[in-house]
Amino acid sequence: MLMQWLEGLSYVVTVLGFPIAIWVILREERLRRINEEHELHRNLSEEYDNFLRLAMDNADLLLMSRSTPQTPLSDEQRERRDIIFEMLVSLFEKAFIILHSDHLQGDARRRWLSWEDDMIDWLHRPDFRAALPELLEGEDDAFSRYILGLREKADARGTYSP
Repeated sequence: MLMQWLEGLSYVVTVLGFPIAIWVILREERLRRINEEHELHRNLSEEYDNFLRLAMDNADLLLMSRSTPQTPLSDEQRERRDIIFEMLVSLFEKAFIILHSDHLQGDARRRWLSWEDDMIDWLHRPDFRAALPELLEGEDDAFSRYILGLREKADARGTYSP
């Protein structure tokens, strides 16, 4: 009788335990993926924060202004600005490659739209817009099409001045 009871219990464990184990594994994998996505976004956000500190350290370039400086930049200032713009485009490209997908939903979509807002903010700057084609040389093709599409979409709406 004990043997039959143990055998029956082993069937119950097999029938219930196996699906529960699969569910636990899948749940843990989903949580791991979510944590990885959060960590990637956090790292990229930290890089952007560092970039903004760099812009602040170069306040003479007026990088946080939506208009270009009224007085012409010196050669040294233009070089610093161009390097900073290259760093920015590189960061945007990295965010695009890591975070962007055509089928984003929920938190992933919110995180990406935050990056898109940052790109749009920088596209308000005439000097950044003017430098963009050269800055995109050698960058990821999908990213280049994406940011140029943002610029064209905004131009069509009349959001930016040409």
